[in-house]
Amino acid sequence: MPHGKHIQHPKLRGEWAELRFMQCATERGFRCNKPWGETAPYDVATDHHGLFRRVQVKCTLYQRHHSYVCTICSSHVIYRPDQLDFFAALVIPTDTWYILPIRATNHQPTVVLSPHLKKSKYGPYEEAWHLLTR
Repeated sequence: MPHGKHIQHPKLRGEWAELRFMQCATERGFRCNKPWGETAPYDVATDHHGLFRRVQVKCTLYQRHHSYVCTICSSHVIYRPDQLDFFAALVIPTDTWYILPIRATNHQPTVVLSPHLKKSKYGPYEEAWHLLTR
């Protein structure tokens, strides 16, 4: 079980989530590339046999009922499909990753993730690392 919930500062918690993503992706056979600087709209580029995917990593602790709300915008600005390909959203308390194609988020600033419900809206994207290979 990850210990990111104990990291109080949101920026540090986000950096921890990026490291966790790169660790999990590497364990699944991806190469991870980190863009230089802070200006790229994505956090990590994964490489799978020459197929690069731009990934914005997010994480959440915010529970609403039995689900978790994850903010997937940047300073109230919604990401566009020409800026990145996927969100990788980590639900910290359950250690569950969602690999969400940007188009699946319908230009929303938040998504509600429900690891306890397999037939939830974003259930098909739970631990869907294979999507980064297409």
